[in-house]
Amino acid sequence: MTLDLQTAQLLAVTVIFGGFALAELAIGAFFATEATREDNRLDVAVGITFPVISGSVFAAAKALAAVLLPTMRDAWAGWPWWLMVIVLLLADDLTQYWWHRLSHTSVMWPLHRAHHSAAYMSVRVVYRNNAMYYALMPGLWLSGVLLYLGFGWVFVWYSVVKLTVIIGAHSSVRWDRWLYRYTALRPLAWLLERTISTPATHFAHHALTQDDGIGHYMGNYGNLLFFWDVLFGTARITRQYPPAYGLNDDRRHGPERWYHQLYFPFVRSTRAETVLGHEPHTPID
Repeated sequence: MTLDLQTAQLLAVTVIFGGFALAELAIGAFFATEATREDNRLDVAVGITFPVISGSVFAAAKALAAVLLPTMRDAWAGWPWWLMVIVLLLADDLTQYWWHRLSHTSVMWPLHRAHHSAAYMSVRVVYRNNAMYYALMPGLWLSGVLLYLGFGWVFVWYSVVKLTVIIGAHSSVRWDRWLYRYTALRPLAWLLERTISTPATHFAHHALTQDDGIGHYMGNYGNLLFFWDVLFGTARITRQYPPAYGLNDDRRHGPERWYHQLYFPFVRSTRAETVLGHEPHTPID
């Protein structure tokens, strides 16, 4: 990726993230009352760590592609943009759906736990995952290869759309409630909530419990496209927002330290009832 592409993508992400963050500040939700000191430290640490890891993965993927496919640099640059988008949806978004879904199994759960330990929804939660969650993410590695093959500006615009949807789906602004409020907009709401991730569907994924008919943390895995959940039978659409978020074990034993959540398995927790220590892993309560 050239400097121009990198700069454009960085500016776009900053504007999107900053816009939602300012909206949360305006409604008094950015500094959530539920956030603990460990939450605040983890959110800051993730904000520093994620760009380093994702940038490193892209660089490593392109370097590996240059070694294995030395004659293929920019070989696909002449493809039509719509075909590139289809490939990106499959190589990036569909693989991320399955990566996310696998992260709710016992083996992968410790790498994703940090994303669910927040007892609040906010733009602060978007990239909140264990470092290895991103370092091993297939979609990032495949995207790096596609950049080497010439997807360039199409990848930038795809990323802008995807990040807008993902950040909007985590934001406490809850933009989709306007679609549910007005009868004339309900057909649009029906289409959108089955196509892309929305606050209502993604908030359900972060719910403290899924026994109330709203929460659905063992489903609603989609990132850009919620369609994957519809297609693979993991969707729950209620147009309601859960009353509480976070993890039951944190409520019983107190929050995990931020560095245990971010750097497991290199740093392990000694807290009672933890998946970030030496005991066998279990998913959510």
